[in-house]
Order: sequence, then structure tokens, then C-alpha cells
Amino acid sequence: MPPHQNLPKVLLHVPHEFASHLHHHFSHKFHFLNLSSLPLHQFFFACTHENDHHHDLSSITALICYGGHPVTADALPLLPSLRFIFTASAGTDHIDLSECRRRGVTVAGAGNLLSEDVADLAVGLLIDVVRKISVLDSYGRRRIQPPQSDFSLGSKLGGKKVGIVGLGKIGLEVAHRLEAFGCTILYYSRNIKPFVSYPFHSSVVDLATNSDVLVLCCELNDQTRNIVNREVMFALGKGGVIVNVGRGSLIDEKELLQCLMKGEIGGAGLDVFENEPHVPREFFALDNVVLSPHAGANTSESYMGIFQLAELNLEAFFSNEPLITPVIL
Repeated sequence: MPPHQNLPKVLLHVPHEFASHLHHHFSHKFHFLNLSSLPLHQFFFACTHENDHHHDLSSITALICYGGHPVTADALPLLPSLRFIFTASAGTDHIDLSECRRRGVTVAGAGNLLSEDVADLAVGLLIDVVRKISVLDSYGRRRIQPPQSDFSLGSKLGGKKVGIVGLGKIGLEVAHRLEAFGCTILYYSRNIKPFVSYPFHSSVVDLATNSDVLVLCCELNDQTRNIVNREVMFALGKGGVIVNVGRGSLIDEKELLQCLMKGEIGGAGLDVFENEPHVPREFFALDNVVLSPHAGANTSESYMGIFQLAELNLEAFFSNEPLITPVIL
């Protein structure tokens, strides 16, 4: 019997590069399955129809997944012994948490590991939009002097009122960074945060009415889906800017496009989209939009940290020890 057959089995539901890195660094501790990164149902089909005894689904107790790689209620019954999922992401909207709870599957995630990098990108997107850095870059690359019109002029970041939707760890990191630029911070959250002095607003419409910028940092759930709708955009106004580093479906994307094209809001910095990896082509022609391909945590430091968290949480699970970064189900 090959040595790896005696190791704890871990099913991978992650991009190929991520799977390769896990296998390279930790194959002496865990027996990783699905190194070819097949979608779960294709992997299940291959195991079932090829009589692959080495990949016996009934014996798999742990799974590693990635944001954008869903673990749904119809997939979980195919892994009857599954008891642990580690997701290499801050969000958990790609996992059916209620079904995990019902089946006794524990979940761990990135915790606060990615918060600083995501906050950095949020601020970077905001600076790019208000100072028109990407627009000016396109002029510079063509060696053309931008026209001295009102449209070509950027806007000062200092002094702006920034409304943060979701004052969790990422939202707080964004607030701290923007305070250093001289911004005034306001927020909307599920609950008042007694440890901050920032003004609380009880609705996103009210927050938008009193803000120059909205930064979306909250998680996606039934209550927050399309939390930024046409009413919110109108409340933000013609000079307003929206930055989204949460999830694409926090915004009504069709309404956002219309408002941007008609000049009903000033601009947007978007790291996330409703149907990733697909981005509406209409965004590409807009100079008042800066796009990023869900890259908030794409730093070498975050990647190394995620691999270490995956290792530590797997070791804790297989040793019947408390998880390092548990998700509350």
C-alpha cells in the first residue's frame, strides 16, 4: 500500500494552482484527492463510474474549498462521512451553512487574515476613482495630454464623508485607513458598534444621503442581497462613489450600470461582480469605473497565510482539537 494511503484524506475543491501548492507542501501530512481540480460533481461521477477504490467517497471526512467553488446542499449528501470544511476565503456565501449545521459538518475559514489586504484594495480603488488614476494612465501610455475640462479633473479624497456598509474587521480596517486621509467616517451595520465613535445610520438609504462615498464590506446573505439599489444610488447622488469589496450581489448591478452611464452617480470601484468571473461588457467602456478581478486578498502574504491556516485547521480537526478559525454556523 502506498504510504499516502495511511494519511488522512482531504478532498480539494479549489483552483488547480492552489491544489498544486497544497500537495507540494503538505502531501506528507494529508492524502489530497482531486488534484486535477475537477468540479465536485464531475469528481463524484468519475469516482462512481470508474470504481476508483482509492477515492472512496464514503470515507472522506474533510474538504478544502475556495470562494467561487460552491459546496451546495445537493453535493453534501454525496460525502456521507464529511465532518469538516475549510474555506480559503473570508466569505462563506458559497457554502450551504444551514445544511452543514444540519449534517454536523464544522466549517473554518480565513478569519481576519485577509482583512488588511482587502481594506488596502478598497482604499486603492477609491483613490483611483476619485483621482482618475486609470484614466490618466491611459492618456500617459498614449503620450496624450488630458484635456483640462471639468471631467478630466479628479477630486480631493480628504474631507469626504465615507459611509461604510458593514463595520466588521474589513470595514474597520477601511475606516482606519481613510481617517488618515482626513475622511469623515459613518457606518451602517446590523448592530451599533459601541467601541467606535463613528455616527451610526439605521438604513443604507440614510447612510447614502449623508455620504459622498459608500464602501461595501458586509457579507452576502438574504438580508444584504441588493442592499444597494436604485433608491440608495439616488440618495448618494451625482457626485457619489461606490466601492465594493464585499460580494457582487450586494449591488443591483443592472441599476448600477444605468446610474453610471447616465451620470446619476459619479463613479465606482468594483472588485466583485454578480456572476463572477463574468463581468458585464458595458463596464469596460466607462471611464468612471475601476475594475478588479476579485483580487482583494491577492498578495503573497495572504496566500502563504491561507496555506498555513489550512494546515493548522486540518491538524486540529484530525486531532479532535478546537478549530483555529471556526465559522459560527
